[in-house]
Formats: sequence, C-alpha cells, structure tokens
Amino acid sequence: MENSLILNWMIMLASFGVLIWLGWKSSKVVVEDEQGDEAGFLLAGRSLGPFVGASTIVATGFSGWGFMGSPGVAYQYGAIELLGNFMFAPAMVIAVLFFANYLSKRAEVLGSCTIPEYAARLHGEGGLGRLVQGVAAIITIVLLLVFLTSQIKAVGLLAAGWLDLPAGYAATLMVAVIIIYTVLGGLTAVAWTDTLMLMGMLIAAVIICGQIFADMSPAHLIESLRAIDPTLVNPQTSDPYGAGKGSVFLILPYAFMFSAVLPYMAVRFLAFRPDVKFHRVAMYVAPFGCILSLIPIVGLYMRVKMPELAQADQAMPTYLNTFLHPALGGFITLCILFAMKSTANSLLHTVASAASHDLRVAVNPMHSNPKTTLLINRGAIVLFGFVGLLMVFFAPPTLLSFLGILGTGTLLATLVGPIFVSAIWRGNAYGALAAMVGGFVTSGGLLLFTDAGWVVGPLTGCVVSSGLYVLVSLMTMGIQQRVEMA
Repeated sequence: MENSLILNWMIMLASFGVLIWLGWKSSKVVVEDEQGDEAGFLLAGRSLGPFVGASTIVATGFSGWGFMGSPGVAYQYGAIELLGNFMFAPAMVIAVLFFANYLSKRAEVLGSCTIPEYAARLHGEGGLGRLVQGVAAIITIVLLLVFLTSQIKAVGLLAAGWLDLPAGYAATLMVAVIIIYTVLGGLTAVAWTDTLMLMGMLIAAVIICGQIFADMSPAHLIESLRAIDPTLVNPQTSDPYGAGKGSVFLILPYAFMFSAVLPYMAVRFLAFRPDVKFHRVAMYVAPFGCILSLIPIVGLYMRVKMPELAQADQAMPTYLNTFLHPALGGFITLCILFAMKSTANSLLHTVASAASHDLRVAVNPMHSNPKTTLLINRGAIVLFGFVGLLMVFFAPPTLLSFLGILGTGTLLATLVGPIFVSAIWRGNAYGALAAMVGGFVTSGGLLLFTDAGWVVGPLTGCVVSSGLYVLVSLMTMGIQQRVEMA
C-alpha cells in the first residue's frame, strides 16, 4: 500500500511538472499579442490547428462528467445512460461541420473575443450592446460556477482516495495547479494541456473496456443486469432525462446546442486559425468522441459486481481500486483527473473572461492598456479559481451530473436565441435580452422545481428563449432604431 501511494504521488507530481511546463511554453502566444488586443490570452491568438482544436473540443465536452458522473448515472439508471452518452459524438461532429465555420468567421469580422461579446456586437451598439454583453456575462459567471463546482468536487473526491488526502486538501491542490498553467498561457495553455489530457483519456477508455470485456462478455453483462432489474436493460422511461421512453433521443439536439452555443465550448471555434478546414476537425472529433462514449459501461459493470454501493458516483473510483493493478489503476486515475481538469480549466478560463473582459467592457468600453488588461485577465482566473473551490464546501449532496446539467443546460437555454437562432434570423438587443432572461428562468425553474427531466428542462428553455428572441425583436424593431439614432 505504501509503495502504491508513493507511486501515485510520483505520477501526480510528474504530471504537474508537464502541465506547468506546457503553460509556460504557451505563454509565448500571450506575450506576442500583448501589444495588441486580448486575443492572445482569450483566444489563443486564433492559432489552433485541426488536431489540437478537435482535441480540446472533445476533452472539454466529455471530461469529468463522462468519467465520473456518467458511470454513476449508468450505475443508478442502467443502459439508458450508454445510449445517451453516444449522442454526444455525432452532435459534436454536426456542430463542427455546420456551425463552427460560420461562428468563427462572423466573430472575427465583429472582432469578438468571447461569446457574450459576440452576442453584444451582433445585436446593437452603445448602451444596448453593452447591456447585452453584461447580462450574458453575469449569467455565464453564475451558471458556469455551478458546473465548475461540480468539476472541482469530482476532482477532489477522486484525488483524495488516490493520494490518501482529505478531499478538501486534494481539491485545493488540483485547483492550484489548474490556476498556475491557465494564468500562464490563457486559452493556449488550456488547449495544449487538453490535447495531452485527451490522449490519456483515450488510452484509459481502451484499457477499461478491455478489462471489463475480458472478464465479462457483453451478453453476460446484459443477462446479469436483467437478473438484477429488467429495467436496467429495457427501461420503460428515459429517466433521468425525461419521462417518455424516447426522451433520451432529445440528447442529440441538446448535445448539438451544447457544443455550438455554450461559451466554454463555442469559444474554441473562435480560436481556430483562419485557414483551418472544419471537415478535417470533424475527422478527429468523430473517433475521439466514439471511444469516450464507452465509459458508462463501468457503471453497468459495477452494478453487477458491487450492487450495494452507498453512492452511485463511487462506481468509477471503486472500480479502479478493486479491479485493476495498482500501477494501471494509478495511470487511469491520472487520466480521469486529466479529464476533469480539461473541463475545469475551460470553465475557469471562460468565467474569468466573462468577468475580466465582458463585464469590464460593459461597464467601461474605453480601451485599456494591454498590460493592464492582461493583468486583470490573469487576476480573474486566480480569484474565480478559489471562489469555485470555496463553493465546493457548500455544494448539495446530489449527483455530479445533475450539477453539470443545471449549469450547462440552463446556460444553453439562456444563449440559444442570441447565438444560434441569430445565425438564421437576426433579431435585436431587446429580443436578445428577453431570450436570455426567459431561457434562464424556464430551464432553471424546470430543473430545480419539477421532474421534467434533465434534457427536457433545458430544451423547453431553448424553445422559450428562441420564441422570445423572435417575438420581442419583431415587436421592438422600431424602438431600437430610434434609441440607436438618438
């Protein structure tokens, strides 16, 4: 046991060194752009190629909920989670093929460095535009802090058992390292470290599936689950995603919007090099996503092997400690921690950008000294990193996946009108504001106070947001024109 613990610490410290080194190397992109705008820090200098771009998209999209939350949902609800998880790979491919190019080119023309800024510049100038940017930034900060809390909590739970530390100490250690390399290199550091992390995640997924199917054939696994509870393999509903049996298929449009609209995902589309062909990006995204979609099998396997776990979210940590050699389990644990960090660093970067750039511009649009703005950007990362850490200690005892859905699903419903619908039909600032408020209230209310389902709630919010965007824009076209001319 002592030797295994020493090995775990050696692996972890080595990984810290590599991540911080990548952050330091990537800081050159920030330095090169320091005399211009903030694109060096916020958008990786618009330098991402197809492989790195695809890697950071997939690593961020699957990550912590895929390796910790998703097996827990599969353990509790059964094979419905496996089907739901598979919806994310094609959804990401569709988003890359049919929306990324438009968003990237349009944002470059508008000079947008963030998604709230894109929404603002698309819908108006002056005070109305700044109001859109400020409201979008505040909602982004609030909701992504909820998701960031779930990621930090998951990192702390897993690292605590692996390194034999109290969960609070483990979470603090992980957050500190994330802050260091993100502060150094901004989105470049996030993308480069995500690429390294994704390679580990893919290897971990292959090893896990190899061990499970070497021990138990798919047919045996299905029969064993059916013996425990027939609904685990033949569900009568799509719980936790919705009451209808076909509600699980709503994950496809949800995951598409997830990839195309959420600020911490969509900002990657803005960071690609202008010469990148997005069909090449999709060629990497597809196999990466399909491999990682297999991870919920762990939850099904553990339901057969250990059906009496006290907490469903312990399915993956218990599996690693029980069914794998300590060295192999240590490596895969590191890869899972990588998975969680890949989303945590993206969330932290996006929240900090919303505060240090979007709120600052909304309140004071005057151009600031580049060195000052870079200092503000970096200071916001440190601040919100520790805010997220403090929130972990007050997080309710609920499934980690639910916290993720609450944050991302509600933010998706908030921004779908001004970001996605605007690509089809352009509204105005009043429509954008009404859409954001309506989507926020609808999705958040359904998730917190009803049993509408994890996907049904946000998608209902998307419908309300889209309807309000069009309706209010039509009703106020003349008003906005008079305000802008005044």
